[in-house]
Formats: sequence, C-alpha cells, structure tokens
Amino acid sequence: MRIEIRLDQLLLDRRMSLTELSDRVGISASNLLILKTGQARAIRFSTLAALCRELDCQPEDLLVYRGE
Repeated sequence: MRIEIRLDQLLLDRRMSLTELSDRVGISASNLLILKTGQARAIRFSTLAALCRELDCQPEDLLVYRGE
C-alpha cells in the first residue's frame, strides 16, 4: 500500500513556494519538505486541514492512494 502526497503539483498549480506555504500554515519548511518527499509516516488532521485551506483543495487533491 502506498499513499502519495501531491504537494509538488498543488504548489506548482498555485505558483506558490514551499516557504510561502510554510509561512501561511505555520509549519516549518523542513517538515513540509518531509511531507512533500513522501518521507512522512503520519499527518495530523489539523495539518491536513491547514494545507487544504491554504491550497484551496480537498484532501483527495493532496493524498492519492496507489495500490501495491
């Protein structure tokens, strides 16, 4: 089972940098980078909600399930 994070694509579509998103959601750029590169092992609902708010998206736009 694999969950992919589409943060790169959403940032590109919105012409937003990782640093700008970090400032908007109050999460360090290094933690967002861990999420962006797929190295995160978990995500808090509050973080997911903040990302969706600032990126104007739904969770399914950010997280994609890929089977094995």
